[in-house]
Amino acid sequence: MKLAPAIKKHIIPIAMGLAVMMTFLLHAATVIEIPFVRHIEAISYDMRLRLTMPRTIDHRIVIVDIDEKSLAEEGRWPWGRDKLGAMLDQLVDHYHVAVVGFDVVFAERDESSGLKVLERIGQKELKNFPQFQSSLERLRPQLDHDRIFAQKLAGRPIVLGYYLTSNESRTSGQLPAPTFAPGLFKGASSIFVSATGYGANLPEFQKAAHAAGHFNPLMDFDGVARRVPMLMEYQGAYYESLSLAVVRTLLGSPEVQAGFGDDNSDALEWLRVGKINIPVDENVSALIPYRGRQGSFRYVSAADVLHGRVSAQDLTGAIVLVGTTAPGLMDMRSTPVGAVYAGVEVHANLIAGMLDRNIKQKPAFIMGAEIVEMLLLGLLLAFALPLLSPVRASFTAVAALLLVTGVNLALWQYANTVMPLAASMLMIGMLFMLGMSYGFFVESRAKRQITGLFGQYVPPELVDEMSENPGNFSMEGESREMTVLFSDVRGFTTISEGLSPKELSQLMNEYMTPMTRIIHKHRGTIDKYIGDAIMAFWGAPIKDPAHARNAVLAALEMQETLDQLRPQFIERGWPEIRIGVGLNSGIMSVGNMGSEFRMAYTVMGDAVNLGSRLESITKQYHVGILVGETTQQAVPDVVFREMDRVRVKGKDEPVAIYQPLGVAGQVSEAVLSELELFQQVLKFYRAQNWDLAEVQLLNLQKMSPECYVYQLYLERIAHFRTDPPGDAWDGVFVFTSK
Repeated sequence: MKLAPAIKKHIIPIAMGLAVMMTFLLHAATVIEIPFVRHIEAISYDMRLRLTMPRTIDHRIVIVDIDEKSLAEEGRWPWGRDKLGAMLDQLVDHYHVAVVGFDVVFAERDESSGLKVLERIGQKELKNFPQFQSSLERLRPQLDHDRIFAQKLAGRPIVLGYYLTSNESRTSGQLPAPTFAPGLFKGASSIFVSATGYGANLPEFQKAAHAAGHFNPLMDFDGVARRVPMLMEYQGAYYESLSLAVVRTLLGSPEVQAGFGDDNSDALEWLRVGKINIPVDENVSALIPYRGRQGSFRYVSAADVLHGRVSAQDLTGAIVLVGTTAPGLMDMRSTPVGAVYAGVEVHANLIAGMLDRNIKQKPAFIMGAEIVEMLLLGLLLAFALPLLSPVRASFTAVAALLLVTGVNLALWQYANTVMPLAASMLMIGMLFMLGMSYGFFVESRAKRQITGLFGQYVPPELVDEMSENPGNFSMEGESREMTVLFSDVRGFTTISEGLSPKELSQLMNEYMTPMTRIIHKHRGTIDKYIGDAIMAFWGAPIKDPAHARNAVLAALEMQETLDQLRPQFIERGWPEIRIGVGLNSGIMSVGNMGSEFRMAYTVMGDAVNLGSRLESITKQYHVGILVGETTQQAVPDVVFREMDRVRVKGKDEPVAIYQPLGVAGQVSEAVLSELELFQQVLKFYRAQNWDLAEVQLLNLQKMSPECYVYQLYLERIAHFRTDPPGDAWDGVFVFTSK
């Protein structure tokens, strides 16, 4: 198929495919948003994450869990600051942990010691009792739990947590010093997550602690925590996350450096802490590198730490995060690896990812790479799929899906790069479905049209073939080189008289059905049934260069099948059926012909008439099939016996007629020898050498006494001996009847 005509023919599905491609390209370029694609992209990201996560336990980070066991032993939360101070003493002085990060905020004062009540009494009821006042001053340092806790924080590698909020402007506590000063990133194209309020720790705690970081995850549209903002903006200043603050504290508190793209981009692409690069996205957020489901880090109960019941080897040198999994404390998240997941473990995953330098990156150029990928694949598939067969189109679409998926997974696994996957895959799927659907409906419509025109004439296989190019077929009259077949049941009148109408109908159905199947099998078109007769032709509506061969093979198979049916008919009490078949090839007029009351797709012409005459004279030679000279010459791989040269009624020109014996290579040597002898008979006969012709015919009769043709020629020779044809005789036998 030439390319330009093929494209022109399929311009509608190609144009629709290009429209689909443009829609997905606009989505990839963020010009428009397709929610369904965004949803599928989130699912595909989660699947890739779950497929490749290590599922091992990281022993470097330990979560001190304020769990139900701890609440049962130590009382409900919040605990007194003296108790938390004692726990810090255990962690730092006894277990010698590397750093402690709190995934909780200490925004309110601790009044559990009763100091506030004693101070109020001292100001009122016992104001004038010096002994009470001196005792209160002496006890105050022991009862001021907040001051004690602040002292415990001071000089130790402790990182406090706090939260920023964009839902309200209320503030409490004191924020740490910002990581980056206000206005530093003014003009940058990064879209920082901005806050309007915060809930931070008491000022004395913030001043005493080594560092502090926010513990806000960035919830995606579906409520799933896949990212954490490394920097959040509040009143123009930028504040680091808890995980980043913990890593900085672990590394000796180096400054955070901000990095932009290599192409003079004004968007932040990474943050650097010491030698650790942390890739960030357009929201200056890091993708959480989940190691596995909840439990990918060691959990120890806070009560066990407080009472020294934890083995030293489990905590010594570890990074400790203090958080909670107790359901009542509401610190659970929905994540790609679990619908209910402890928030403190989110920060543990990020810390581990920073230390291992395996946080996935999504640089700015990825958008351009996705657009180029979709453009190339979209153009290829939009043009190619409509031109391919369903099987090839399926293989092409699957290959494109495998290519996109393979490249994507390779970037994910080996380059630590996240490239969007859903848009490309959905585009390929939609282009394939569009091509198949359009092809199906167009093919169905074309098939219905072709079936409406030719369904009663041609077999379903040819209807399918014609429906691929319905515009090439019509019922308008035209002249073609074709082959026509006529078959007729011998002695049908006698047969019909001996059967009841029901039996006759059954007999004809049992006969006509296999004959029709054979004609269809050999790509023939049924013209009509005329009582017991069948008229068929080859070469229309589908042009068939092998029309003569297909017709001859069909005729041979019809006779073979009838030989097999004959015993079955006899068993049912029906008469034997024998048929004569006439074939002829030549130029014929074919088309829808008739009147305004009734039309039929049929063939007409001298070549058709000769085919009908040949069927009639098969009974004169007692043979099953006769073909014209044109048909015989068009089928060199079939063995024919020349029967005669005749002048049929209605034609002045004589024609040679032949009997097909079988496909070359399948005819026995005995038959070929007999055929050679008969050719000599014809030469002697036409030369009026009656004696030699008669001798050969007598020999042939001995070889095949059942062959009536030999007797026919013996009778002719006997006639010509008494009534010579004369010197001008051309050897042609003239039939005076149809």
